[in-house]
Amino acid sequence: QVHLVESGGGLVQPGGSLTLSCEVSGNIFSIYVMGWYRQAPGKQRELVANITAGGSTTYTDPVKGRFTISRNNARNTVYLQMNSLKPEDTAVYYCNAGYYSSSYSTENSWGQGTQVTVSS
Repeated sequence: QVHLVESGGGLVQPGGSLTLSCEVSGNIFSIYVMGWYRQAPGKQRELVANITAGGSTTYTDPVKGRFTISRNNARNTVYLQMNSLKPEDTAVYYCNAGYYSSSYSTENSWGQGTQVTVSS
């Protein structure tokens, strides 16, 4: 089994900052991509940012220049630093990992989600 444990969500005022963390554990050979998605009420889940094992990153346009994704490969942990938060960033944020299992199959897993609320 593989587990993704997220932390760092909460309530913050507009213009504030939060950092999300996600640690992946379990029967993993290697993780080739880690990312963050979000889902606001009444909307579809969308990619926020992802990062490959080599450090290449992708961001959705609304967060470019405000959010930074990073990872610690030794700890199988991915981070999302969120600055200049806006009310429209309010959503449940989900961690996602694409990895090769210990039996070398390609797998994908999700975290349980963490709520981020931006409000005054």
